[in-house]
Amino acid sequence: MAQLPPGIHFITSFSRDQWYRAFIFSLTFLLYASFHLSRKPISIVKGELHKHCSASHEVEVNSYKEYAAQIQPVKKPSNISQCGWEPFDKNNYKQLLGALDYSFLCAYAIGMYLSGIIGERLPIRYYLTVGMLASGLFTAMFGLGYFYNIHNLWFYIMAQIANGLVQTTGWPSVVTCIGNWFGKGRRGLIMGIWNSHTSVGNILGSLIAAYWVSTCWGLSFVMPGVIIAVMGIVCFLFLIEHPKDISCSCTPSSSSKTFLNGTSRFRVQMPILNAKETNKPQDPEMQHLLIDSENCSVSLNSSTVVTAEGRHGTSAISFLGALRIPGVIEFSLCLLFAKLVSYTFLFWLPLYITNVEHLDARRAGDLSTLFDVGGIFGGILAGLISDRLEKRASTCGMMLLLAAPTLYMFSAVSKMGLEATVVMLLISGALVNGPYALITTAVSADLGTHKSLKGNARALSTVTAIIDGTGSVGAALGPLLAGLISPSGWNNVFYMLMVADACALLFLLRLIQKELRCNADHTLFKEH
Repeated sequence: MAQLPPGIHFITSFSRDQWYRAFIFSLTFLLYASFHLSRKPISIVKGELHKHCSASHEVEVNSYKEYAAQIQPVKKPSNISQCGWEPFDKNNYKQLLGALDYSFLCAYAIGMYLSGIIGERLPIRYYLTVGMLASGLFTAMFGLGYFYNIHNLWFYIMAQIANGLVQTTGWPSVVTCIGNWFGKGRRGLIMGIWNSHTSVGNILGSLIAAYWVSTCWGLSFVMPGVIIAVMGIVCFLFLIEHPKDISCSCTPSSSSKTFLNGTSRFRVQMPILNAKETNKPQDPEMQHLLIDSENCSVSLNSSTVVTAEGRHGTSAISFLGALRIPGVIEFSLCLLFAKLVSYTFLFWLPLYITNVEHLDARRAGDLSTLFDVGGIFGGILAGLISDRLEKRASTCGMMLLLAAPTLYMFSAVSKMGLEATVVMLLISGALVNGPYALITTAVSADLGTHKSLKGNARALSTVTAIIDGTGSVGAALGPLLAGLISPSGWNNVFYMLMVADACALLFLLRLIQKELRCNADHTLFKEH
């Protein structure tokens, strides 16, 4: 009998279930990377919407029309001045560009709270597909303003608002799906690697947008819009919401069993003994790494809980019910300030590099991707550390503590040259995006399957939406504040970011104290 070729041997060394998990991991990775790919162009195009020129500062407002008429013969498309694209070519361009960011992020924050609730009541595959197709439409719509010579500010604001609303379909859907397929013990590392889709999407979005920004910035939006729409079709054709949908064995639980019956899944949760009464090792895939009580012990639950997950089963958790899950409020408020910092960099970093390093929009966009490269390593590192220490809050707190002085160093060192800027971009990206990545993935999934839910697995989307929705409030405030503060100097923007990091750490202090106390008492337990 001939020996199997190495490639076939490699394929057969993995089980059917493992291949399906790898497929869902890769598919959801690409799906959400396309969301971030479509958000990035606005930060790259800012340098083209407004170009620095001395003429604009010498012309009075009441003589602007006369000035525009004088330069009309040397313009390319109609109504483009030497200082950019009207209406962003005036002295208040920072406020106008900030309004674009604020429109998108406010709509995203408001829509996120609704998205999780709606998403739990609809099939994920259909919900996500519609959201991606709509995102492609509204992303391309912004770029069509270039081709149709549109100079009305409200056109661009409405495109941003609509895009912000439909983009909220993405995060609760993909986190719920990945949470269905993977257990909890190694969730920090797995989701840390998986969450690099954020940075990968930002990098690809920057490179794609930068390719056309100087020649035809409309394509910087149209092409990402086409890509996310195509990925929406891929989602419809291939996304599998739950292992049971294809009779794939899900990770076994030591305290519950799941059965499939028609369109509903029924979970039978067996009694959970007091932590002191059971010393049996548990499957690391099913370990919960978040504590849920002040004394770090699990109370006796002598009843069997039966919940149904389906259209005719147990109703999804309410908004207030999700807020009562221990840790949801603290992590949500922490993420508000962590995401404020991250999204300020996302939307304003290329313009900052343009001003400080005096680079054109394309080179500034390429250089800004280093921040996202650092974010990839930061997310993976945060997940790995939190799995090893079994302390999510302490891991976030440690990185937030280091991030504040790093931001101060970045503001000082970036003015010393390009090499110093590259190094600080990588370090800052890791420390800023590490806590953000951990909270939005592993922490959200842990809280969405918390013991207090008593087997109701339909809370994951709502909990994820609450945490990310609250964080999105900070994401809306950050770029807005940057637009208002930056005219007084970029140093003041960095001071604002350092204060935000300190506030994020402040909201985690109680959870950090609880984790450290439980570790000292040797009573840290794993649920289920």
